[in-house]
Amino acid sequence: MNNSLPQPFVAELLKATSASRYETVETIQSLWSGYGQIQRGKLIGAATESVILKHVKPPNAQSHPRGWNSNRSHERKLRSYEVETHWYQHYSARCDSLCRISRLICASQHDGEFLIALEDLDEAGFPVRKSTLSRSLIDACLRWLAEFHATFLGEQATGLWQTGTYWHLETRPDELAAIDDDDLKRAAPVIDAKLSNARYQTFVHGDAKLANFCFARDCSTTDDPCVAAVDFQYVGGGCGMKDVAYFLGSCLRERELDQQAASLLDAYFSHLRGAINRRRPEVDASALVREWRELFHWAWTDFHRFLQGWSPGHWKTNSFSERIASDIVAQSLRS
Repeated sequence: MNNSLPQPFVAELLKATSASRYETVETIQSLWSGYGQIQRGKLIGAATESVILKHVKPPNAQSHPRGWNSNRSHERKLRSYEVETHWYQHYSARCDSLCRISRLICASQHDGEFLIALEDLDEAGFPVRKSTLSRSLIDACLRWLAEFHATFLGEQATGLWQTGTYWHLETRPDELAAIDDDDLKRAAPVIDAKLSNARYQTFVHGDAKLANFCFARDCSTTDDPCVAAVDFQYVGGGCGMKDVAYFLGSCLRERELDQQAASLLDAYFSHLRGAINRRRPEVDASALVREWRELFHWAWTDFHRFLQGWSPGHWKTNSFSERIASDIVAQSLRS
């Protein structure tokens, strides 16, 4: 893909930063299904030299890595970039150092393409990417999620996905139809309603996997925040347990989940109580924790449902997930 930036985007970037020139340094990665790329660039004459650009240029021919090509899929992706642009423009400034994200430089749309220009987190002190995490780093990410959820607790997701996460049932009818397990298929709307009708709602990141967290070089203590998050295409309303379940499933294997999931959930709720006491003291933290703790397995099963239709042989489908899903499906069908 040509990594040159269209002139209208260059002009807006220069205006926003007072730079005299923009130069592409490198392409960091392509976006999912060939919808564009993320690149690092240099701003000549600006206060901050390095910038990260998310340039969305939808392809003429859609190509999905797992074969899910449809107009519905295309429209969902376009909507996700509209949501991400709106998120950065209208909500992102509320994220402080405890739920650190890239600061927005500018965002715009031209001729069906999108540009989101962001602070370079490598330069900001978060240059490390991880494929596996220690217990302390998992805790640091759970702290990030707790602070994020407390920040947006009770907010209306105006301009975002009304229900966040990329696997939300309403946006995934094709995957639902592909599920072989009839009981799981019948339970799916009950599970979705259980999560959607929770008393306590917040914003969920929507794709809070390990790959979307960046780390400082020194993360030996969680006293100082050492984690930042990226990729807000599927941010929207929902129960915070969706992020927590998805995150733990992204960084722990079956045996680790058996051994650690319960204590890690306790750690998240400990962080959440502290965050609520500081940010939302009017909220009954104990009531929220009781409700969300009960919904953890429901959120886990909600993502399990998606995997069973989208990629049933996926490595995240294991006996830990099967046990949880079996129990939740049984509860759903009795209700």
